[in-house]
Amino acid sequence: MALLLSESDLRTLLTMPLALEAVETAFLRLADGNAILHSRQRLHIPGQSYLHYMAAGDATDGYMGLKIYSSSREGLRFIVPLFRSDSGDLVALIEADYLGQMRTGAASGIATKYMARENASTVGMVGTGLQAHTQLEAVAAVRKLERIRVYGRDANRRANFAREISERLHLPVEPVSSAEQAVRGADIVITATTTTNPVVEGQWIEPGTHINAIGANFPQKRELDDQAVLSVDVIAADSLQQSREEAGDLIHAFGSDEARWATVHDISKIVSGKVKGRTTDQQITLFKSNGIAIEDIVVASRVYEAALQRGIGRQVPLWTKADGRG
Repeated sequence: MALLLSESDLRTLLTMPLALEAVETAFLRLADGNAILHSRQRLHIPGQSYLHYMAAGDATDGYMGLKIYSSSREGLRFIVPLFRSDSGDLVALIEADYLGQMRTGAASGIATKYMARENASTVGMVGTGLQAHTQLEAVAAVRKLERIRVYGRDANRRANFAREISERLHLPVEPVSSAEQAVRGADIVITATTTTNPVVEGQWIEPGTHINAIGANFPQKRELDDQAVLSVDVIAADSLQQSREEAGDLIHAFGSDEARWATVHDISKIVSGKVKGRTTDQQITLFKSNGIAIEDIVVASRVYEAALQRGIGRQVPLWTKADGRG
C-alpha cells in the first residue's frame, strides 16, 4: 500500500515553517554525510516534451526517493515517489507542484538566514510567478522585512501580485516599472524568472546585498550578467556539482576558469558552520539555487508523516498478494 497525497492534501499539510525546517535539515544531512544525492537528469524527445528526474536518500530518517516531472507547452507535472530505505517499500506517491514551490522558497529562506545581513529589511523581487510567492514568504520568515519592491514584465500582473503579497505578508509591496528600480538599494535581491538573458546587472547591486537567484537551471539560461556574478564575495549553491552542469549564471560568468569555480561553496557547508556565509556587512553574497532532490525527499517525508498522523490521503494498493508478488 502507498499513501496517495494530492496537491490539495499538500496545501493542507505543508506550511512554510515545516518547509524551512525540512530544507535546513536536508542541508545538514548533506554536510554530515548522511544524505546521498543524484543530480538532475533530463530526457528529451526532440520536438516533444522533457522528462526530468533526480534522486536522493536520507540515511538518518530512513527515506529515499525521486522527484520526477515532465515539462511541455501544456505545463509541468510533478510527482515524488517516497520509499523507506530499510525495506524498500513505496510508502507514498505525492503530487509535488506545491511541494516544489515551497521547498524552493525554503531553500532561499535558509540561504538568506545564513548569508544576508542581520539587519536586511528591503527586498527587490524580479519575477511575479508562482515561485515568487514562496520566495518572499520564506525570506519574510527569516528576516524582519520592512518593504518589498517587485518587477514583472506585465504591469497588471505585477500590480495584482504586489497587492496579494502585501495582504498575505502584511508588508508594503510596491510594483515598479523596471528591474533596476527593484534591485537598486535592496538588501536582498531575488530573481525568479524564466528568462534566457540577464535581467539583473552588476552595476545596480550595492555592497552588502544578498542575492537569491533561482530561475535559471539550464546552462544556456541566466538571470545575472557577468558583472553581477563576478562582483560577489561569497557564492553558495545548493549543489556545486549540479551547478557545473546547469547553472547558466555561473557557467557564462566563469567560463573555463577553474579558479572561479573553486570559490563556490555548497550551501550545506555554510548551514553547518564549516564556511562563513559572510564575514562583513559590506560583502555581496549569492545563493545560486538549482533545486536538488534531497530538499524534495526530506520535505516529502515530513509531509508523509504529518499525513499519517492526521489521517489525510488515500491508500493505493500496490504489489499486493493478489498480484502473485506478495
